[in-house]
Amino acid sequence: MTTGKQVFSTITSTGQLELTIADVEIPTPGPDDVVVRIEAAPINPSDMGPLFGPASIAEANLQDAKLIAPVPKNRMGMVASRLDQKLPVGNECAGTVIATGDSDAATALDGKLVSIMPGAAYAQYACVPASTCLAHNDTTSPQRAASSFVNPLTALCFLETMRMENHTGLVHTAAASNLGQMLVRLCAAENVPLVNIVRSEEQAATLRALDAKHICNSADADFIDKLTETLIETGITLGFDAIGGGKMASDILTAMERAASRNASGLNTYGSSEHKQVYLYGSLDFSPTTLNRAYGMAWSIGGWLMPMLLARIGRERTAELRQRIADEIDTVFASDYTAELSLHEMITPEAIARYLPKKTGEKYLVTPQKDL
Repeated sequence: MTTGKQVFSTITSTGQLELTIADVEIPTPGPDDVVVRIEAAPINPSDMGPLFGPASIAEANLQDAKLIAPVPKNRMGMVASRLDQKLPVGNECAGTVIATGDSDAATALDGKLVSIMPGAAYAQYACVPASTCLAHNDTTSPQRAASSFVNPLTALCFLETMRMENHTGLVHTAAASNLGQMLVRLCAAENVPLVNIVRSEEQAATLRALDAKHICNSADADFIDKLTETLIETGITLGFDAIGGGKMASDILTAMERAASRNASGLNTYGSSEHKQVYLYGSLDFSPTTLNRAYGMAWSIGGWLMPMLLARIGRERTAELRQRIADEIDTVFASDYTAELSLHEMITPEAIARYLPKKTGEKYLVTPQKDL
């Protein structure tokens, strides 16, 4: 076999999204490269933008194995840099090394199960530098190895940020997600206080089953009061918000300020001097971020991305984090999946309707070899 199938995403200058599956040549590895037969690739929220852009997926239809969907004119400016380009998609995946270059680093991976981040994970084959591969233990399955980077590294980097900025715990929103459940297990193992914010009793029950200690439901009428009480107990001054839009970040800061100022007396014009920080790392809500500034002056809100944090901590520390993930991929960093999809199945309107809403507790896996 000399070719493999691969998914591509194109947004045309005429305002149309096209998802296609093409046959591409299996690359020949350079001296320091390996060729990986991809066996499993998760669909993460961070994959949705590259896949669909701002297209109206509700109007999508399948035409000759090609998904077609319109892009509203008022959203075309959002994707000006990618117009008429046939782009590979998929952040991370896992598979078996089937060919290598002749360097020692490459040949050492021959036949190994590895995780990679090729930026073209929705494909049957990928060629990457050997140095970028995470080799797994012999007992690890491709399904578990598939989610070795995005969520595990994000969880670990939350704690790296916490320690670098001298905080002692953290608040996390959308906490019943795959990442949130991973974070519960990680913080328990590290003895780090964690406040989990969910939006339903069902999600709270999911976290209670994991023995999560602090859970606050944003749907409760007394949510901010309960959050404040929990922050008084834990002393947490750092939050990571996956929601982005709306007033969640502001509510977290408000509760942090109430906790920090609980013993204040007399004039308190500028609030507590204890710095409070919330990072927006996701955009589950695309509406504007609303700040109701009732939390003094010692606060910050900023954006946060895991790759930027990895660049700060350097290669040696990053390698240590990656090795921990490989060693604990079946425990702390385990991911389970709602369903497995072939490449052809993943671009059907029926499948997209299932995974695009990013429902809590649901995660989908692409298995490219099903398309043989």
